[in-house]
Amino acid sequence: MKKSTPLTSLAAWVINRNVPFLVIAIGMVLMLFWAGAFKMTAPGAEGIIPLVTNSPFISWDYKLFGPYVGADLIGLTEWIGGVLIIIGLFKPKAGIVGGIIGVLMFFTTSTMLITTPGALIHVNGMAYMNNLGLFLYKDIINLGASFYLIAYFGKKALPADRH
Repeated sequence: MKKSTPLTSLAAWVINRNVPFLVIAIGMVLMLFWAGAFKMTAPGAEGIIPLVTNSPFISWDYKLFGPYVGADLIGLTEWIGGVLIIIGLFKPKAGIVGGIIGVLMFFTTSTMLITTPGALIHVNGMAYMNNLGLFLYKDIINLGASFYLIAYFGKKALPADRH
């Protein structure tokens, strides 16, 4: 039998209390609600114009609905994702759908790092992310968190003999 150390005790405490799931789920829900609400304001809608209009995946939204209604729809999608993650605590399949919404959103916004002019700046021939690029980069991490939520809720939704 292996002897417990402070590091393994800490790891056991984190595992037993499901800390990674709690931090990711609560953080994701709060971020989706907050970001979704901001997109429903004039500064929020105007702030994402260069991101959305240069994206091959979502530019249709602004072409079809304009920047304000288009941003409202994006914000509403974020709220729906957040609500589904909360419902997933009781009905895991809803959490899977919330995670899928996150994957689709954060894949799209992660590609904006490449498609948005000015997200990268060149200094002495080397490309760096500026503030806009760093803002977009966080969505690569959110993409991974969304996949984690799909896996977590998926494991909960599977019959006990399948996992």
